[in-house]
Amino acid sequence: MGLLSRSLSLAAVSAAALIVAQGNAHAGAFALREQSATAQGYSFAGAASGSGYLSSMFWNPAVITMMPGWWSEGHASLVIPQVDINPLPSVPTFVFGGSGDIGEDALVPSGYSSFQINDTFWVGLSSTSPYGLVTDPRQNWSGQLYSRSSRIFSVNVNPVLGVKVNDWFSFAVGPSLQYFDIRLKRAVPFPGAPAASATLPGAPSAILDGDDIGFGFTAGVTITPFAGTTIGIGYRSQVEHELEGSLEAPRGSIAALGPFSNVPITAKLKTPDQLTIGISQVITPAITVHAGFEWTNWSVLKTPLVTGPGGVTVTDIPLNYEDGYFYSLGADYKLNDQWTLRAGLAYEQSPIDTEIRSTRLPDNDRIWASIGAGYQWNDRLSFDVAYTHIFTRETDIRILPGHQDFEGLPFVANVDASVDIISAGLRYRWDDPKVAIPAVPLVRKY
Repeated sequence: MGLLSRSLSLAAVSAAALIVAQGNAHAGAFALREQSATAQGYSFAGAASGSGYLSSMFWNPAVITMMPGWWSEGHASLVIPQVDINPLPSVPTFVFGGSGDIGEDALVPSGYSSFQINDTFWVGLSSTSPYGLVTDPRQNWSGQLYSRSSRIFSVNVNPVLGVKVNDWFSFAVGPSLQYFDIRLKRAVPFPGAPAASATLPGAPSAILDGDDIGFGFTAGVTITPFAGTTIGIGYRSQVEHELEGSLEAPRGSIAALGPFSNVPITAKLKTPDQLTIGISQVITPAITVHAGFEWTNWSVLKTPLVTGPGGVTVTDIPLNYEDGYFYSLGADYKLNDQWTLRAGLAYEQSPIDTEIRSTRLPDNDRIWASIGAGYQWNDRLSFDVAYTHIFTRETDIRILPGHQDFEGLPFVANVDASVDIISAGLRYRWDDPKVAIPAVPLVRKY
């Protein structure tokens, strides 16, 4: 079991790396899809049917039964966003300028391990960051009433048990433990000054901060109806968080705080459940095609209320997203025994539209274009790299009367956004591939 201990230790190291990493949201809303350099090469097509090898367990834990022996994988994605919010001249605060680049470069790590007990049972562990957001406009800008910096951070640890029922059907299930942290900052009026003073350079800030640990589960199946065809279905449950933290602002700048400058707060927030379907089909010994579909239940977010002492509502976090959808198609070509080339396209339907789009997260529909490659160093060690460019649809922000964020100041702007992602991964098999895996012991009657 020493090899298993080393394998699980690598996953623990990955979890530690996640604690110091920050991520920009680059799936719909504030989700992070960058969990696998391998699957990224296909724009995540077939992620639930095993195109990402062991890292596919993020989308479907049952894929661990496709990995004989003891395995570990580590992945890291460098996310390079460029997001500028440019107010129109009609905006009253236009003179204070645009946001500048609110995107923050981020390194997103993830780690996976699996151990085959016998020819029926597997155990696995993943450490990932499923949600993340860092946007940081200039401290003084025309939209500071609606946002200054925003940060969302998460770590999820998910042990699973996989069962291979027969040659064509496997399933897996496991609990997940998720840490979630949020910090939101915006301008508020100078103490004792009119509300409009929040739009002036040098205006103070209110900071909302809270975190929590919640629990959920993952489950999935893999089906191989014909030789060369694999179908995978994976599910990640909702995780309910009761965030605890504080709301801080200069005394007298927020009426709900009364005479205080800092009050303890709580807020209930659910992260969405997610269903992913993948299909992988071998066309020739050298070519395999993959397709994927993903549904994310963002509509569960609604508008979390932020309550202070005595259960009094001091503010809220208006989200009210729609559900998100992701469609992908990709293929790989086995150049020789060592090199595999990958490519994929995807279309992502954002849960955010103009009716609710905010300056914190000016998200929109987008197209993912990806290429990747894998190199098999030997029968134990392999490497993967991938590059993605995300094309975002023309995006605008219209915070006018009737908009959920409207605070008495019209704000209309255009958004210029694009994203580049560079990922790398390493896969290692700890045991000897030439040694047979033990069969399930027979039960004998005496």
